[in-house]
Amino acid sequence: MVQILQVASSSQPSAVAGAIAGVIRERKVCELQAIGAGAINQTVKAIAIARGYMAPAGVDLICTPSFSDILINGEERTAIRFKVESR
Repeated sequence: MVQILQVASSSQPSAVAGAIAGVIRERKVCELQAIGAGAINQTVKAIAIARGYMAPAGVDLICTPSFSDILINGEERTAIRFKVESR
């Protein structure tokens, strides 16, 4: 099962990056989900930081973005989902 991390505009990119690195080490793949420009910005920064965390170990992270329709309080919203895995 893939670990899905929810990222908000208030999320700290370095903390999210640490979570990404931990999930990648354990499961080899991680998905992040963000809604809104601020959350997407924090997610992209976190992925860039996580690449730096993993590079010394010889792990190159790649990211594949996609759209995801989700329900929040009975309302359909479009989220951006980022699949992060090692290459």
